[in-house]
Amino acid sequence: MNAILQATGLVQQYATAKSLFGKPGTVRAVDGVDLTVNPGEVVGIVGESGSGKSTLGRMLLGLETPFSGQVSYLGRPMPAPRSAEWRRLRAQMQLIFQDPLAALDRRLTVAAQIAEPLDIHRIASGAERQERIAALIHRVGLRPDQARRYPHELSGGQRQRVVIARALASQPRFLVCDEPVSALDVSIQAQVVNLLRDLQEREGLSMVFISHDLKVVRNICDRVAVMYLGRIVEEAPSDRIFADPRHPYTQALVSSVPKAGAGLRGRIILQGEPPNPAARPAGCAFHPRCRIADAACAAKVPALERHDGRLAACLKLQSNQRTAA
Repeated sequence: MNAILQATGLVQQYATAKSLFGKPGTVRAVDGVDLTVNPGEVVGIVGESGSGKSTLGRMLLGLETPFSGQVSYLGRPMPAPRSAEWRRLRAQMQLIFQDPLAALDRRLTVAAQIAEPLDIHRIASGAERQERIAALIHRVGLRPDQARRYPHELSGGQRQRVVIARALASQPRFLVCDEPVSALDVSIQAQVVNLLRDLQEREGLSMVFISHDLKVVRNICDRVAVMYLGRIVEEAPSDRIFADPRHPYTQALVSSVPKAGAGLRGRIILQGEPPNPAARPAGCAFHPRCRIADAACAAKVPALERHDGRLAACLKLQSNQRTAA
């Protein structure tokens, strides 16, 4: 199966301001990420805040140029940002934002905002344009009369449906959903997630779904990549990640998902806070918070290697695999 999108060795770093007693430095928000998205597949990206999820999503769409590495779409390298080829490609690749109110123009009606991609990419005009707008509004579960409303006249869930309709207007093949339900109430989250899953299956869309909510990820994603401090530490099919996580960080994340009647039983509590990306720990970045780390973990950076049908970056797993062999 040919991948619809492939990222190889992606690195993104930013310069930091000079401190009172120090020199300017750099922060690596994404550090050597490889990722493949197959046609019709939903890949989840999970991790704590500051792990590089959103930065990775923007690079996959060509909204940020990587410091190093490459993104390929349908086998061709991502064109230079703002170039004519990049603008044409934007019709096939769209982003669903985290905050629908901030993503929408409060001065424009719902219909006008859904029409923007049609006008920018010159997809339809006249009567066909109006028919497409009406069809998109119906497809995302909004009423026809809501086309004349403004964003502030809609609920949070309705605004997110408008954002989804606008993203679908250019008939994209690839979507990046950046925390698309985190600002919504739990009951509305389920409606939007079900809508996205239904649209993905009906349209055959490929998606990268970025979230810190593992319950949502489990419901919608086929495969999950777990990020910690800019790197992928485990990647596997969704059912395997949740049934049998292997990396200690993934185990802690999965244990935090509430289970009926379980209380705090089986919960793995991580010690401390995520490290400062500008002062990355030596060796495995997770070792200061890891309950099974030893001296070797503080000295060597683990490679992302295959273990029992999954990818994981953990020296303990690698050692156990060599012992078993």
